[in-house]
Amino acid sequence: MIAHEIAPGWQLETLRYERRPFAGPDGKPVEGLHAAWIWLDNPSEMNAYTTQALREIVIAMRRASDDPRAVAVVLTGVGDRAFCAGGNTREYATVYAGYPARYRQYMRLFNDAVTAILSVDKPVICRVNGLRVGGGQEIGMACDFSVAQDLARFGQAGPKHGSAPDGGATDFLPLFVGMERAMESCTLCEPWSAHKAHRLGLLTEIVPALRVDGELRPNPLVETERFVDDKTGTIVHGEPLTGARLEEGKKLLARGKVDLGPLDAAVDRLVGRLAATMPDCLARTIESLRKHKLAHWDKNKESSRAWLSLNMMTEGKAGFRAFHYKPGGKREVDFLMLRRRLAEGATWDDALLAELGVPDRREP
Repeated sequence: MIAHEIAPGWQLETLRYERRPFAGPDGKPVEGLHAAWIWLDNPSEMNAYTTQALREIVIAMRRASDDPRAVAVVLTGVGDRAFCAGGNTREYATVYAGYPARYRQYMRLFNDAVTAILSVDKPVICRVNGLRVGGGQEIGMACDFSVAQDLARFGQAGPKHGSAPDGGATDFLPLFVGMERAMESCTLCEPWSAHKAHRLGLLTEIVPALRVDGELRPNPLVETERFVDDKTGTIVHGEPLTGARLEEGKKLLARGKVDLGPLDAAVDRLVGRLAATMPDCLARTIESLRKHKLAHWDKNKESSRAWLSLNMMTEGKAGFRAFHYKPGGKREVDFLMLRRRLAEGATWDDALLAELGVPDRREP
């Protein structure tokens, strides 16, 4: 058969690519078919994608799309701490902060990676094995399905660290959860539990991952019972626990171990269900539904790329260097000081960064 890969034979360096069997209706592995699993492999940095990883996402997605035996694509991360924490802040701070032309080319790669996910001729499942924030949340939302272990957290971080969530969140999130919830998530940067994300419509399915004394337990740090507070009328399912219940939850969490077996089983079941459809009709249906994402993504991605690049001379430069270099674990600038100094007429220069306690370090 003729192959149509853009880089046949390319050896991936930062990703893992696996052709993995899935079970049929009889529970046995299906012969002659598989799912293409693509793993972000940078667990020491919470699977944050590097410049090289973005190149490889494009190649891996095209490889899976061109594979006639692949029923579906599974995008995930190595380990149980994070699916993806977004862009690699080490690279942002040392290579891109202060270099807008450089960052513009980086954002071309990021945009191509998101578009590659949205262009696969197979359904793409995001296997959320842990934290999914920032650009990780954005590439996750580009996928067609998201199946998560229920200790995972979801959200954006841009306005806290010198960026805007214009790599897809401002395009996709309102389609999932509505404008008000999207506004809350993108501006306040307060993470959601998997239970809350599922309740709001961001996820296809969640499964427990904490095993205590041999028994699977739901996330002990959030309200997992589905009810509405009688006094306030507030939906509390998925919200963080407080007080004594939170302390009890932390103790239970410390006693347990993360078991991603149920997550893998849920992903396998979804692949099997997708396989039980007409392939071309399934592909067409997915393409038609993706149009709602693409309508926003294609309209905004180039102007967003330009703005994010220029922002690397001001708030991006300050925010990412603070995140990477600031001593004492204080990874944010003094927001109130910054606002006061800008209101007083301060300009974005090295003196202002010094006032904010941001070290002036860079690589050529």
